[in-house]
Amino acid sequence: MLNHHPAIKFPHDHPAQLIVVIDTEEEFDWSKKPDKNAIAVSAMEKIHRVQAIFDDYKITPCYVIDYPIASQSAGYEPLQEIFTAGHCEIGAHLHPWVNPPFDEELTFSNMYPGNLSRSLELSKLKHLSQQIEQVFGFSPEIYKAGRYGVGQHTAEILNELGFTIDLSICTSYDYRQDGGPDFSNAHAEPFWFAQHLEEQNEEQNALLEIPLSGAFVGYAGKAGKHIYNLAHYFEVIKARGILSRLNIVDRLMLSPEGYTSKEHIKLTKFLYNKGVRTFTWNFHSPSVVPGMTAYTQNEQELTQFLDSFRYFFDFFFSQLGGQASTPTQLRQTLISKQNGDS
Repeated sequence: MLNHHPAIKFPHDHPAQLIVVIDTEEEFDWSKKPDKNAIAVSAMEKIHRVQAIFDDYKITPCYVIDYPIASQSAGYEPLQEIFTAGHCEIGAHLHPWVNPPFDEELTFSNMYPGNLSRSLELSKLKHLSQQIEQVFGFSPEIYKAGRYGVGQHTAEILNELGFTIDLSICTSYDYRQDGGPDFSNAHAEPFWFAQHLEEQNEEQNALLEIPLSGAFVGYAGKAGKHIYNLAHYFEVIKARGILSRLNIVDRLMLSPEGYTSKEHIKLTKFLYNKGVRTFTWNFHSPSVVPGMTAYTQNEQELTQFLDSFRYFFDFFFSQLGGQASTPTQLRQTLISKQNGDS
């Protein structure tokens, strides 16, 4: 499932494409053990706080929704209005511990859906897809694994259930500490799971990966990952912070959660200069309400959070000359180019 596949390369003069992905989920304390009864979705009442910004910039975001959202009216009704108006795309987001059937042991490792048996991962995602179809009237084709938890069977399962786009790879991050996947060597560019579309029985079913935008940024270059990992053993002196301030190496993600506007621009320029032309802005839906996540603990932090959207979008569209896209639009564009369409 990791992206050892060839990256899709864009011409140097191709406009940068911005995709917005929202992990749309229940309110959950990530410091606690998994709890299948923690399914509150009250934050969805305030989702308009970010949707209004997207509308202002003519961005069509992709809400990847999990079972608590798809199965409770307080979760899905705000999205139905946005979806019906044509202002968003909808995908699936699998949190196994709150998604039936509940046949696994509740452990941190099993919070990564790719760690489940093939049959259980398939059954849970099928159950979620059916629930989304019941509420929105279509079977989702876009997937993002909860906790970025893809596994050895995930791509096969997605193909079997009719998914055509995966958004799960979190470039440059390593989640092995509690049983998750290692993306530290992953690149930030999209790719096809079959090297050439003709390898698929039907090219329209080819599975496209669109990774989250992340990188080891700094003067260390290719050695950045190793220096960053080595600094872990010197955290008593806050070695990673020192490396970041000296611009030697920093691990960054294109997210308003835990990263500053300065870092968003730094990462984007770094990737753009390396030839990357697809960028994914990602965050979690409960952050739109103060106190729901660690990133917006009060009204002041919420204001800073929302301001960072506008700051980055102004940079991306006005200074970088980028364009808004969606997972579906990007895939359609790539298939057209593969087929030689104008």
